[in-house]
Amino acid sequence: MTRWNPRSPWLVGMLLSVVLALVTAACAGGNDSAESVDSKLSSQSTVTTLAGSATTAPSSAAPRDGFAPGTDSGEFRSVEPVIFQTTSFGRDIIFTAEMTVAVTDVGVAGDTAVREIAALGGILFGQRTTGGPNPVSVLTFKVEPADFSDALDRLGEIGEVRAQNVSASDVTERIVDLESRILSAEASVERLRELLSSAGGVAVVVQVETELLQRETQLETLRGQLRTLEDQVSLATIVVTLTEAEIRPGIDLVVTAYPGHDGVGLSCHGEPGLAVDEGNEATLCFEIVNTGDTPLTDFELVDPVLDITLDDLTPVLGEAADTLEPGERVMFALEIVAERDLRTQSRVGATPLNQEGEPLSGRTVASTATISISALDPGGVPGFSEGLSASLGFLADAGRVLILSLGVALPFLWLAPLVAWLYVRWRRRDRALVDPAADDPLGATG
Repeated sequence: MTRWNPRSPWLVGMLLSVVLALVTAACAGGNDSAESVDSKLSSQSTVTTLAGSATTAPSSAAPRDGFAPGTDSGEFRSVEPVIFQTTSFGRDIIFTAEMTVAVTDVGVAGDTAVREIAALGGILFGQRTTGGPNPVSVLTFKVEPADFSDALDRLGEIGEVRAQNVSASDVTERIVDLESRILSAEASVERLRELLSSAGGVAVVVQVETELLQRETQLETLRGQLRTLEDQVSLATIVVTLTEAEIRPGIDLVVTAYPGHDGVGLSCHGEPGLAVDEGNEATLCFEIVNTGDTPLTDFELVDPVLDITLDDLTPVLGEAADTLEPGERVMFALEIVAERDLRTQSRVGATPLNQEGEPLSGRTVASTATISISALDPGGVPGFSEGLSASLGFLADAGRVLILSLGVALPFLWLAPLVAWLYVRWRRRDRALVDPAADDPLGATG
């Protein structure tokens, strides 16, 4: 019978294999834990919310208002700020957010935003405001990372969130790298200072001082980069853009044309320019588009060249309703005969409406469009009327030339008598030189 020997090589090898297997499993478990933390950070790194699109958020976030998946509504709805977790897991993370909030009064909303952030202990870091018909205010806030999500909620309650972009950037490795480079730079600077204190020659001193200056400059640059990152980690940044909810009414007019008449403008759209034989038919197409974010009403269209208004046009596309919603369009047609070259000057105007359907006080929108119609000479043998017109035109041109000539000669008419008198004097003198008795009446009688 074999006795158990605790010093058996086979038994020792088996025990070492078990120990190595346990160590390997423990290392793998540690890596899995690190990977799980990194996956949590990456899953919460960026959250972007835009009006009119589905909200992207961590799985623990509650559903938000906005466009529900699968809906095709064209209405513009507000989007509430998403829930953003600011747990850092012992990492150095920079939290930033950009928001666009539509409000009824930009000035009042800006004061409200400052008070809400101040209540959390945050500060107003920057402000840029423009007035006029389209007021905009851009506010930059700094808050503690722990108050980041609460600050987003409070700012979102000021008005309607039109867009939101929230991100978290892990800069742990960059900070560790900068700290390591700073330690190396500090040690290098210290060695150069010791070398400078023991340098003997002037050339050596100058060389060491130059190198020391470069190393010190590099060290201060690294320290500045580290301070910047630490400041960004210690305070989250929120940039809020406040705009008025109804500040972008717009209208666009497009005028095209095509040759011929088809009854109701079935060939619209046409071309941006047209050339047809003189006396031929053509059709103009007028397309009106609401390019703003508010309904439009009280449309007016005039063209002094064509001498038309909106009542002279025939609806082709869309209903000729009193109100045109954002994004909607309507098209009209006008049949003409190209008797001459012309360049239209069409202008359309409208009045924007607020949410209650009432006209915005003092606000109008307008758009102008032009198109050139060339009437070409069809050629061929001219007829009697064309010949008569050409003859009359020639006579008219000749009359204009005659009148012009008289106008040029009139200032010089006084020269004619002078020239005639000089001519007579010259003739008499010439005859006197040839026959002196011709000018002596006594000699002639004697």
